[in-house]
Amino acid sequence: MQRKVYPVSAVNRYVKQLLQQDMILSGLWVSGEISNFKRHSSRHLYFTLKDRDGSIAAVMFAGDARSLSFRPQDGQQVQVQGYVSLYEKTGQYQLYVRRMEQQGSGQLYQAFEALKQKLQIQGLFDAERKKPIPAYPRRVGIVTSPTGAAIRDMVQIARRRHPGVQLVLYPALVQGIDAAPTIVAGIRALDRM
Repeated sequence: MQRKVYPVSAVNRYVKQLLQQDMILSGLWVSGEISNFKRHSSRHLYFTLKDRDGSIAAVMFAGDARSLSFRPQDGQQVQVQGYVSLYEKTGQYQLYVRRMEQQGSGQLYQAFEALKQKLQIQGLFDAERKKPIPAYPRRVGIVTSPTGAAIRDMVQIARRRHPGVQLVLYPALVQGIDAAPTIVAGIRALDRM
């Protein structure tokens, strides 16, 4: 039997067509909290829309963004209307936002601000606790999964920007219930070094 082999671009194009034909995904309202907000020089808005259990990449093009009556920013709870499609070049699906309505500060942002205030009261942000960051570090510690994309990105960036730097990896879980203790242990171990 002859196997049918498709180029990546053909698969992405096909998946994009499937998403665009879906009745629900072609015009839905989504509620979530804005994070990783960036306003590009083109005036397009790029952000992540998230709730406690998930997130989705989103973009609002400049033409649609002109109609906004507020300035979107991280931590805002919003309702957006748009459609889900696939960016063929990367194969990632995202939400293309046409309208956005502000709903107030999101619960995740409020929790973040409450934690930040608690740590501030404990003095953890005091100037005397801060260590100066050298202009050209000789060694950088990284706490992450040894097989994830983060470590590959860090190695690649370090080689390109500062080839002489020594990278020290502390392998840690980065997802799940056991992630936090292994990340804390990694930070402490690298700090002792």
